[in-house]
Amino acid sequence: MHEDLLTIGAFAARARLSAKALRLYDRLGLLAPAYVDASSGYRYYRADQVERARTVALLRQLDMPLTRIAEVVGAGGAEAAALLAAYWADVEARVAGQRTLAEYLRGRLSGRSDEMYGKFAVETVDVPAQVVISESRHTLADELPTWIGASLGRLEAAARECGGVAGAPFVVYHAEVSMESDGPAEACVPVADEAAARAWVERHRRTREIRVRVEPAARLAYTRITKAQVAHPQILAAFEAVEEWMAREGLEMAASCREVYFADWAAAGAGDPVCDVAFPVR
Repeated sequence: MHEDLLTIGAFAARARLSAKALRLYDRLGLLAPAYVDASSGYRYYRADQVERARTVALLRQLDMPLTRIAEVVGAGGAEAAALLAAYWADVEARVAGQRTLAEYLRGRLSGRSDEMYGKFAVETVDVPAQVVISESRHTLADELPTWIGASLGRLEAAARECGGVAGAPFVVYHAEVSMESDGPAEACVPVADEAAARAWVERHRRTREIRVRVEPAARLAYTRITKAQVAHPQILAAFEAVEEWMAREGLEMAASCREVYFADWAAAGAGDPVCDVAFPVR
């Protein structure tokens, strides 16, 4: 054993950590001792491991997952800083979402539902039957926005082989999508040529859960929301506002609720109307 190695006690004092923490970091694969005595099991560290030990401890105070800590301490300078910045951006986005959700829940729990729902004007519209190509998936709420964008993009590209897009794309929720319930959800794009659509599905059905079907004519109760309001949980208030309006009007849900995307999402600003939250009613 080299004389310049530090005992775990001496190293812990220099790193301002406990020996228990160092044993944990070793067990987690974040900071291995430089040498372990085979007969005694004593751990020894190099002085130049102090900085890594302190960095690991600080990153754990940020509640960073162990896999990401390993990535940060395994990277060099600017790359490590970029990995930390990316992680913290994710944290701030999650906290912002939780803050908004907490405000939404305070409104519900305090009985201010009418105040929240009053922000949404509800109307009805009759829509004709449509031939649609669709893609279905079981997905949790945190994956839903990414999947919606990707699936509608794939279907709109496919529509070029099916006579073109013949109406506003929409997403149908056949069961609840939340952090505990995974739907399924169905992304749909109306197309002009049913025969071509069925041929397209036959060629591609093995790659994804896709199909062609006729969406029946329906009367929709809907409220129009902006791009900012599509975010969770604002969109939950929109769905509940429509449901409350339906109850007041004596209407029943005739089919699964949906989001109808009628605007160019990429070009829209936060305050621009982009989506109708809708329920088929009878």
